[in-house]
Amino acid sequence: MSARVIKQFEQGLVFRFGKLQQAVRGPGLTMIVPGVDSLRKVNMQIVTLPVPAQDGITRDNVTVRVDAVLYFQVSDPAKAVINVEDYRFAMLQVAQTSLRSIIGKSELDDLLSNREHLNQGLELMIDTPALEWGINIDRVEIKDVALPESMKRSMSRQAEAERERRARVITADGELQASKKLSEAAATMDQTPAALQLRLLQTIVEVAAEKNSTLVLPFPVELLRFLEKNTAIENKREDSSD
Repeated sequence: MSARVIKQFEQGLVFRFGKLQQAVRGPGLTMIVPGVDSLRKVNMQIVTLPVPAQDGITRDNVTVRVDAVLYFQVSDPAKAVINVEDYRFAMLQVAQTSLRSIIGKSELDDLLSNREHLNQGLELMIDTPALEWGINIDRVEIKDVALPESMKRSMSRQAEAERERRARVITADGELQASKKLSEAAATMDQTPAALQLRLLQTIVEVAAEKNSTLVLPFPVELLRFLEKNTAIENKREDSSD
């Protein structure tokens, strides 16, 4: 008999004369018969598998390069050893072909802003063959989407144009609000001529204070009459109070 050690994160498969024994060996010390048995250890940890960048053309005819990362774990060690020669290599090949397929089915905007949905679709595509190999897909994530320089410049110009459009909209809204206020003010002054005269007088005072110079402006007769009328009213109030 020969002793073998199986680590905590491993499971062992024993082949006797090339035939798999039913019992899966767990962590710890296990015994095999030299020359008769062979022990195959299977790592049960989650494996991080980088998926190399794949070139492809999106559904809207944009050339992109996309890479991803795949997280998987062996759920059935017997299937992982018997049903496929090298499950890591097989998973890598399936991930690459699935990624290229996703690129061709997606538009550029989806790759840039809707990755969560694409990750789910990619996981479903990989999961079908993985189950036959005793593999459980933990998750798949698209890492980076590389664009041609010409496309980057085009998107930059598009973003700049969008910012300018928004600025023009904001300016136009401001002018619209200002014109509404001016219309309301004009209507109010039209109903109350004295308000217009007082506003003119206020403007004259403000300009004179800022420029510190002598201003020669036409003085409306209506304003004089308004001031005389107000002065007469004030004098009557003072006389009545006396």
